[in-house]
Amino acid sequence: MSDQINAKPASGSPVIYWAIIVLIVGSLVSIVISNKPGPRNSPANACINNMRQIDGAANQFALEHHKTNGEAINFPSDLMPYIKLNSAGSIPPCPAGGIYSIKKVGDKPTCSLGSTVTPAHILQ
Repeated sequence: MSDQINAKPASGSPVIYWAIIVLIVGSLVSIVISNKPGPRNSPANACINNMRQIDGAANQFALEHHKTNGEAINFPSDLMPYIKLNSAGSIPPCPAGGIYSIKKVGDKPTCSLGSTVTPAHILQ
């Protein structure tokens, strides 16, 4: 068994090793940063989501009360049974201070801030 070869395991270059480590860490950091929500969009998103709930409540109110497009809605009292109310017992307000309104069945709810702020508080 004197023919055995004493082979050393191949050792990689330390430069390549560190380059791979930096690449992996950089990839993880970029994933974390890209998934972080932007603070500027949060109030607008919350406002738009509130208007979606108001729109859904208006549709359900119209369906249960046999209302057709164009008939008046007494906002907010007509819609309160159809929306999850906040701790104060009212429809959640616009986080940026806007006022919600909806006047008729078939209309989209609006926020008084509308397009006067960036990003806009408009339900598409």
